[in-house]
Amino acid sequence: MVSETPNLPVVHEALLPERHPQHDLFICDVADAVLKDVMPQMEHPFYSLSKKPETSVRRYEHNGQWLEITPSVKGLATIYDKDILIYCISQIMAKLKAGEKVSQRVRISSRDLLIFTNRGTAGKDYKALIEALDRLEGTRIRTNIVTGDEEQVDGFGLIDASSIRRKLGLDGRLLHCEIKLSDWVFNAIKSNDVLTLHRDYFRLRKPLERRVYELARKHCGQQAVWKASLDILLKKSGSQSSEKLFRQMIKNLAASDHLPDYRVEFDSQKDMVTFINRGTMKAAEAWMGALDPDIYGDARNIAPGWDVHHLEREWRMWLGDNEIAPKNPERHFIKFCETWFAKRGQP
Repeated sequence: MVSETPNLPVVHEALLPERHPQHDLFICDVADAVLKDVMPQMEHPFYSLSKKPETSVRRYEHNGQWLEITPSVKGLATIYDKDILIYCISQIMAKLKAGEKVSQRVRISSRDLLIFTNRGTAGKDYKALIEALDRLEGTRIRTNIVTGDEEQVDGFGLIDASSIRRKLGLDGRLLHCEIKLSDWVFNAIKSNDVLTLHRDYFRLRKPLERRVYELARKHCGQQAVWKASLDILLKKSGSQSSEKLFRQMIKNLAASDHLPDYRVEFDSQKDMVTFINRGTMKAAEAWMGALDPDIYGDARNIAPGWDVHHLEREWRMWLGDNEIAPKNPERHFIKFCETWFAKRGQP
């Protein structure tokens, strides 16, 4: 249903519902962690935007950079499959900010991943996760696009390997999986070639909406405005739609005005698309709220010997570094104290 009032954003039904508004809390909470993606994958069309399997080789060239993508028999990796990589990149970046060691191998809880990406947690969702891993591992890339300071022209997968652990029994539920990221992706992470995504990225319903958001986030960033011709936007999106259909989809996106971080305007006479920064991409700030005074006694019991006000300062700095605004600050602070004491013991 579209609002009849002019110039007002339509955001109600355009976005998927938030499936996990109440979630289990733990340190580096996956539901609060900052979404991160590597910039080369935001700028160039690595992923299929189709919900149907694409099994043909695709080649993309722009300004001297080229990309050749070869699918497996199960099809090209899709932009929804990419959610798994965004999860891995986000967790690695959070660990790097915390000063922890990281590697290309990432072990993830399947349930945490599904919650993080705003998916369901039924049996079909775990099955879809396995299928996504197959496509990510099977899709092969050749490119001259540099990550870090390395050009990797030899073939590589979006992930190098994956292993899956299931629970024995009737449901066969997926418990966790281990993913080995490709050198190409890991180089981008180590070089900090990453950008923060809006939390509502996972609530965008259509593949093209996600792809257009990625392009706006990469090219507009924190600038006030970014303009692109329709044909360039179509090329960079990787959409297989006709120009006529793509034009209509952009018009619909501009009319609904639900894209996170950026407002979209379309000039049909010039075939020009303008992205206008909403001002929502801001530098990280420490959480400034007040804690319930009664929580300090609990913190002293959980982290005996430590100055709770020192722990509070450390916690607030950690929140700022990871761009987290906790939904339940007291529980979050207590969990932080538990983890702090578990790692360091008494002072």
